[in-house]
Amino acid sequence: MVEYEQRAMIEAEDKYTFRQSTQISMQTGLIGHLRADMDTDGNGFFSSWFDFREELKTDEFKAELDEVINSLREEGDILHNRKALAKYCYSTPQSKMQEEPGYYGVRVDTEKYAYLLRLNPDKGEYNLYCYCYRRDWLDQHLKDAEKGIRFIDSHYKELFRIPDGGKIKIRYSWNEERVRTCRYIDNYHVEIGNNLYHICEFAELVEHGGHTCEPVRDNLPERCHSTYETNVKSVSDFANEYGKKKGAVSEKER
Repeated sequence: MVEYEQRAMIEAEDKYTFRQSTQISMQTGLIGHLRADMDTDGNGFFSSWFDFREELKTDEFKAELDEVINSLREEGDILHNRKALAKYCYSTPQSKMQEEPGYYGVRVDTEKYAYLLRLNPDKGEYNLYCYCYRRDWLDQHLKDAEKGIRFIDSHYKELFRIPDGGKIKIRYSWNEERVRTCRYIDNYHVEIGNNLYHICEFAELVEHGGHTCEPVRDNLPERCHSTYETNVKSVSDFANEYGKKKGAVSEKER
């Protein structure tokens, strides 16, 4: 019988129970994910599996996943039926996802793998998404992402940092503003909205276009924001010219 540890997920882990970009999924060792609902009466378990990296879906992993899910479905555990799932969710407020109302997160760790469960106890919804990772790869990425995402000028001077999943506001030179969610890739690369950038590449695009950029931080006064300063007066269509960079946006699968 496989041994595992089970706990409520922390906020930094919540986003990894949704579909990520290819870059993040590769770095975190995503194998694939399981989706399930408990039928109209709350006692069924209809599941579908979605591959990401088949080469990581070894016989060892498949056997362990079956054992973990079957264990969680035993009487008295969280996936036994929708009533048991609801009981766990509503009695464990620390598992409630801060940015995703209606969802609850549980992490199950074995020696080699991490199973991140996104739970929804409501009838008519998928009640379970289980994203399966190589534990060592995921933990290393989470540790690295704790450093935050650096924003620099074109001379590598650091202007500000935001947490992984934080947002920036871009003020374009044609008086348009856009807020973009940012994801940590590594110390030198970042996903901004739909696009993947080297941090110096993004700084140069902002400066050369005559735009400014600042972090979006809740409950902080405006004077805490940092901006890119530039004397460039020309106006270029930043979005159209640079909007086709490589890198896929993180989509939240419902």
